Amino acid sequence: MNMNVVSNKIKPFVSHIVLLIGALMMVMPFVWMLSTSLKQPGTEFVFPPQWIPEKFDWSNYPGALDRVPLFTQMLNSLKVASLITIGQVATSATAAYAFARMRFPGREWLFVVYLATMMVPEHVKLIPQFVVMNYLDMLDTHSSLIVPKLVSAFGVFLLRQFFMTIPRELEEAAIIDGCNPLRVFWNIMLPLSKPALTALAIFVFMGSWNDLLHPLIFISSNEMRTLPVGLAFFSDFNQVDYTLLMAAATMALGPVIVVYLFAQRYFIEGIALSGIKG
Repeated sequence: MNMNVVSNKIKPFVSHIVLLIGALMMVMPFVWMLSTSLKQPGTEFVFPPQWIPEKFDWSNYPGALDRVPLFTQMLNSLKVASLITIGQVATSATAAYAFARMRFPGREWLFVVYLATMMVPEHVKLIPQFVVMNYLDMLDTHSSLIVPKLVSAFGVFLLRQFFMTIPRELEEAAIIDGCNPLRVFWNIMLPLSKPALTALAIFVFMGSWNDLLHPLIFISSNEMRTLPVGLAFFSDFNQVDYTLLMAAATMALGPVIVVYLFAQRYFIEGIALSGIKG
């Protein structure tokens, strides 16, 4: 009995130590980023590392703003990421409801084929997307970044898994009361799916906010560039201004942190419940 009691006390302690070490390893890059953003040029790679600068150099932040139009690019990123998030959540929710609740011939096979598109690397689709955007005269516009991402197989899969956990009795009761499928979807399914919808919205927003490849290919004018492309201009073939780059990266991280802090409760709940039922 004594050994069991000791074991039960040690296990939580060891688990907390392991989690604490993992948390520190995850936080260290962000601490280094914030620390470097306040260092003077030439001191960012001294050994041993200085986690707290001897002298705080706040001029790195206005210097980063002078280097590239960060605020304009941040607004561009916010516009693109927000519209992609709204569109992708809307299309994923409607398609997921059809796959989860509606009966039609070939539903399961169509869903499998739809999921198979997730296996196609994003780089493979770049050339066809570029050709289509060029044909539609949408290059160097934000539409070239938004339109191709309005549909997501991952979003459909995530929401379908969540919809399938909702009891059918709720829908049957609504149908008896005279609700049509559209009203069931709007008044029953969507309000009960806030955790999954929020989780998907965070995934999509963060992915769109951090996307570098597509804006680099489809956008050419400076005023239309998004934030990740702007951050890339802090480095060239000869050198990288790490202090200015880290200052810009710190400012770029702000909106993502705000979005996550406001939606973290729904995000955690959505991830926990989305894979309960296959």
